[in-house]
Amino acid sequence: QVQLVESGGGLVQAGGSLRLSCAASGRFFSSYAMAWFRQAPGKEREFVAAITWSGGSTYYGNSVKGRSTISRDNAKNTVYLQMNSLKPEDTAVYFCAAGTYPVRTGTYDYWGQGTQVTVSS
Repeated sequence: QVQLVESGGGLVQAGGSLRLSCAASGRFFSSYAMAWFRQAPGKEREFVAAITWSGGSTYYGNSVKGRSTISRDNAKNTVYLQMNSLKPEDTAVYFCAAGTYPVRTGTYDYWGQGTQVTVSS
């Protein structure tokens, strides 16, 4: 069993930056691929980024590519999402997830409760 707790969300002006964190409890964190998804009101959940268990490979959704960086620290059981050049359309609840493969679909085994990111224009 893995429990995920996101933090770092908040209100930021367009063009600003935020770093989201996802702390995991439970065993074998380093064996899981990790991902970030987001969901805006009235919209479907959207893939943001994913990272392999070792951190050796990363994947990004088209909407954040070039503006965001996913990373992980297995010693701290934490995955991060650095977001730069934020836009109002980045406003959403951001969720982290843990699973076997770093896929773009929502097929992950564990999910956090989410953290709100609001970007003002």
